[in-house]
Amino acid sequence: MPKPTQLIVASYNIHKGVGTDRRRDLLRTAKVIAEVGADVMAIQEADKRFGDRAGLLDLTHLRETAGLIPIPINGLRAAAHGWHGNLILVREAEVRDVHHITLPGLEPRGALMTEMEVNGHPLRVVAAHFGLLHLSRRQQVRALLDKMHDIDTIPTLLMGDLNEWRIGSRSSLVNFDKHFTAAAFGHSFPAHRPMLPLDRIMIGPKGKLSDCEVHDTPLARVASDHLPVKARLMLGGAGGTP
Repeated sequence: MPKPTQLIVASYNIHKGVGTDRRRDLLRTAKVIAEVGADVMAIQEADKRFGDRAGLLDLTHLRETAGLIPIPINGLRAAAHGWHGNLILVREAEVRDVHHITLPGLEPRGALMTEMEVNGHPLRVVAAHFGLLHLSRRQQVRALLDKMHDIDTIPTLLMGDLNEWRIGSRSSLVNFDKHFTAAAFGHSFPAHRPMLPLDRIMIGPKGKLSDCEVHDTPLARVASDHLPVKARLMLGGAGGTP
């Protein structure tokens, strides 16, 4: 049986590299990603939205400065880095399978789902960017749950900009409550004066999150309209996988 392991996991909507000063500066974005120090990171808005949907990040620079590489995604447009702008970066993992999911709703939205092994532990990571409309988000929750039939047996980490600030029965994410424990974060949007908890990290029964926080630094406050969120994930041991 593999020894318990801990990972820093994070989610960051980079706003296509455009900061609160309205400048596009991808080197600044990369510095924030390196600041976070994640082992697994979900990125939203990593590609241009129109035209060839070209990827915006310098992936070689990210590998050199943050030690992170993107999971491979087959069948994408040649210039794109992610799926509907969703990208998953990992430090050390053996990727077994990757699925790109088109989410329902009035806006074009998607999610990435990958199964990997980290230090001998299986881990499923789902990275998503939900829509702006309440009804669309409810449909998107249902679509993701339909893709994950074995949440209770495989450690499943869900991260992304879920565009929801409500809690309880009024939240469009309420159906996640049956399957996931959400990390308790402060506000991550807008970055210059955070007021809403739009960015989320959740874990299924086979795993445990701790040390949950918004990554709030002077550079992060200007690099995007969202602040990154991060947490420590325990796999194995008490509260982790068997």
